This record gives sequence, C-alpha cells and structure tokens, in this order.
Amino acid sequence: MKTAKYLFEKDYMADPAVHVFNDRLYIYPSHDRESGIPENDNGDHFDMNDYHVFSTSDIENEPLTDHGVVLKVSDIPWAGRQLWDNDVAFKDGRYYMYFPLKDKNDIFRIGVAVSDKPEGPFVPQPDPMKGSYSIDPAVFKDADGHFYMYFGGLWGGQLQRYKDNKALECACLPEGDQDALPARVARLSETMLDFAEEPRAVYIVDEAGKPLKAGRNDIRFFEASWMHVYNGTYYFTYSTGDTHQICYATGDNPYGPFTYKGVILTEVVGWTTHHSIVQFKGKWYLFHHDCVPSNGKTWLRSLKVVELEYEADGRIKTIQGSAKK
Repeated sequence: MKTAKYLFEKDYMADPAVHVFNDRLYIYPSHDRESGIPENDNGDHFDMNDYHVFSTSDIENEPLTDHGVVLKVSDIPWAGRQLWDNDVAFKDGRYYMYFPLKDKNDIFRIGVAVSDKPEGPFVPQPDPMKGSYSIDPAVFKDADGHFYMYFGGLWGGQLQRYKDNKALECACLPEGDQDALPARVARLSETMLDFAEEPRAVYIVDEAGKPLKAGRNDIRFFEASWMHVYNGTYYFTYSTGDTHQICYATGDNPYGPFTYKGVILTEVVGWTTHHSIVQFKGKWYLFHHDCVPSNGKTWLRSLKVVELEYEADGRIKTIQGSAKK
C-alpha cells in the first residue's frame, strides 16, 4: 500500500490516534461537525461534541468496525465545548483516554476518561488534569515502562497563551528569527491520571544544534505531536499547521532535543493536518486526514492511511500529500 486510501467515508473524522491492542488495530479520531459559526482560525466552525472508536484486524483488506459513541461533551462535568483530538494508553488492564476540551471559561484543558476495554465506553474523571493546558495530547510508552504525554498547539490550540507552564496576560506568538514555540512533554504519574513532573519544552533543532525559528513555517512545530521508536531512535513527528505538512525530528531519549530531519507528508488539502504512526503486522503506517471528500465544505476532514517506508539510514521516505503541486 503506497497510495493513501480513505478509511471511513460515512462521516467526517479527523486527528487519528492509532494503537495496537490485543493484536487488533484501534483508531481514536475526533469527530467533525459543522456548528453554523463562520469559519475562523480558532476552529469555532467545528461542533466536535463526541468521540467514536474504530477497529480492524486487517487495515489493508477489512472495513473498519465502528464501535459508536464512547464519550461525549455532555458526559463531562467540567465541559464547555469542543472535544478536539484525543489519545489512548493501556496500563494494568485499563485504558486511559486523554482529551482536550474547552472548560466553561473557553480555556482548553486536558481530561482523562477510563475504560476496561479498548473500544470503550470511557468514563471521565470529574476534573481536568492539574496543570494541563492546550491541545493534542499524545501518550508514548517507553521501553522502561514510563508513559510520557506530548501536547500543545498554536492559534486555536492556545499554546501561545502560556510560558513556563503559566498563563500569560497577553498571548505571545513568536515571529521571524525568534525561536519557534515548542511542544510540551511530561512523564505521567503511576496512576496515569496526572503529571509526575512539570511539563518541559520539546526543542527541535537544526543540524548545528540551534532551535528552529518561528519564521520557518514549512518545518517548525505547530501542533499534532506524535512519538514512536524505530531501530532504537526516537522520532518526534508533528504538523507544521498553516503549511499543512507532517515533519519529523530524531533524538536519543523521550525529552529531546530532537534534530530536524525532513518531511514525512507533503501538503494536504484542508484546514489542518494531523497524524499518527504505528507498526502493525510487520508494516509501518501513517494515519492522517485531509478534506478532499468534503469538497471544501467548512474543511470537514476524513481519515486516510498509507504505508510508511524507511531508508536504510533511518530516514523516512517522503509521501506526497493530496495538495499536489
């Protein structure tokens, strides 16, 4: 499978977080719905009020099983609006769903919901994670058994409203030759319900070891963190946001710094790009979304998958996105 294919054309799903549990592949996407609000950079035009879970035992030949709604805004005691992308981790017989949601003050926090099955349903905790902010939680289990959460997104994701994990009176979005805003990472506690430490910056540097600059919109971090390990190397992958590419940087530990290496997926048709990378039945796959099926209608997004390939030196072969030049 070298050409990306659509996975679920009955509805608009986006931001796929994908994991293998019990030899079955599970997809945890966000759910796009039109809100009737005019389109803007904060994403207010998306009324994203629930999550579905999908699974399959054969991603290349078997249709996805839709397990239905597993969590919705009305289930969550502290909810305001907009369930954006989520991720799920497994520990000691329980599945933990991490989700960004605007609270009643329209501030994004990260919540946790728990299930005893990978397909849910998930029961939310009464409060968001203490000290959490912004969006795009992605949870990675390292070889030593520790779990790490990567998170953060600019613009509507509100990352520019924080510095050193404290809210700013006025948002600060770097420009030009200023250092780009980094994602955040924190090790999770043993309970999986909160941070075990203060979140740290995830620095992406060039080959000379200098942080990428904010003006490099084509390669700097914007949102959609993901982490995987290939041949002992840590691959931090992310979206460039307004330039609609998926890029990657490599390091030797979960905290980084990570050295920029290249583009995984070139520009897609749409308002955002967001992905996950997983190995399943001996192959590596890139899951992502674009807006081709909605034909530009408020940029409603659809799930896609394509096989991912590595060069002998560990570099990832670039995949052509749907916005072909």
